[in-house]
Amino acid sequence: MNEQQQPPQSDKVWSIELHGIEPIADNERHGTAFELFWVWFAANIGILGIVYGGILATSGLNLWQSILVALIAPAASFALVGVLSIAGKWGGAPTLTLSRAPFGTRGNLGPTLISWISLVGWETISVITAAYALLGLLNLVGLPSNVFWTIVSLIIIAVLVVVIGLLGHATLVWIQQAATWIFGALTLVVVVFLLARTNWSAVLAAQPGPWDTGVLATLSIIIAGTGIGWANAGADYARYLPHKVKGSSIVGWTVFGSTLPLFVLILTGRLLASHLSNLASAENPVLAIGSALPSWMAIPYLITAIGGLVAGADLSIYSSGLNLLAIGLKIERYKTVIIDGVLMIAGAIYVMLIAQNFFTPFESFLQLLADGLTAWSAIFLIDMLKRRSYNIAGLTDTSARSSYFYIAGINRAALIAWLLGILAGLAFTVSPWFSGPFAIGIFATSSLGYLIGFLVSALIYWLLFVWGAKGQSSADQQSSSYELPREVTL
Repeated sequence: MNEQQQPPQSDKVWSIELHGIEPIADNERHGTAFELFWVWFAANIGILGIVYGGILATSGLNLWQSILVALIAPAASFALVGVLSIAGKWGGAPTLTLSRAPFGTRGNLGPTLISWISLVGWETISVITAAYALLGLLNLVGLPSNVFWTIVSLIIIAVLVVVIGLLGHATLVWIQQAATWIFGALTLVVVVFLLARTNWSAVLAAQPGPWDTGVLATLSIIIAGTGIGWANAGADYARYLPHKVKGSSIVGWTVFGSTLPLFVLILTGRLLASHLSNLASAENPVLAIGSALPSWMAIPYLITAIGGLVAGADLSIYSSGLNLLAIGLKIERYKTVIIDGVLMIAGAIYVMLIAQNFFTPFESFLQLLADGLTAWSAIFLIDMLKRRSYNIAGLTDTSARSSYFYIAGINRAALIAWLLGILAGLAFTVSPWFSGPFAIGIFATSSLGYLIGFLVSALIYWLLFVWGAKGQSSADQQSSSYELPREVTL
């Protein structure tokens, strides 16, 4: 099969994608692993990366510690995204549809619901930030920042996100490539001007911060806010790739495409915080960053902010729609995007007009959802280690005939491991909304709870599988015309 096969009629640019969560057939596979570079680069050029840099400064990290965190956090977290994306090539289905294999057709409902909430939350955060940027742009032409224009800004951004999400996979990949070139270049220009405002004497004279409450704490926060938030969506963008595409290429382009922009933006935020002390806690981070730029840069800066944030929100709303289908909603894929768009607007209105606070809900959202997502990803990863294929019919059949129905539709080994991992993570988690009973000492400041949950879920699921609570249906071993070829390397 030609790795660069032309896209099928069901996945054409500027046409509504016809596929939902059903696995992609061999004759409709197309593209190369390199397209994942565009997908993940554009998804991570949003202005929130600069806010992460402000968090590093607030936590007392010096320049070299900040460089370390800015490199390790996105690279490590997106390595997980890349590895889990390989399952998309194996099974040709979205991530949370493939998750039926380890969890069972009914047991998978819990992880899918958590995943859906996470994605809707992320798209809402991106839309809120982009709406703030558009509101700032409207201010430049003399319009006020009142309730009316705030809602108008929200609706404009939301409609843009929903329209692109409606069209689907091929259009998203095209948009992400264009966004990488256009908004990547504009972001670079903005970064140069921001760096010109750096107080270099203060930055270079800064003493090292604490490694437990500083480096570990920020490392865990940024990991949760970057790759962990996308782990449940990676296979969604790899499922059209031909079987012969190397897994190592999928991981490599995913990590490189995401880490490059995040490293630059996080480090820029750290340097910018040398004279913009409220960067991490600003109610409106877009305007806070813009205040450090010359006035003539305001328009290109705000356009850049909007473009980068919309590029990330597009992916979130597309994947959240696929999650609704995986939950069992019996409608066309594009209609799920409209449902999520309505919820996204409602959430954004609450944060911008009622709660009127950005950082506190943002931090709590990241920390609490990370516990559920990392525990799920640990089980999904262990399941991948013992398979190289999926029973295609079993993924789409949710009846008792499904090879992934297990006992009453639930693989108890996976469900137990997931729930115990969440409980372990929450027990060591501290957030503005919740603090676990064991979140003391280093855990009170390091936000390491979700990593503990990951290890607990992985260990328990592996032990239950080894000891006889089998986590794989016998149907996985049966040959089928739909079965994918066995692959010996990632």
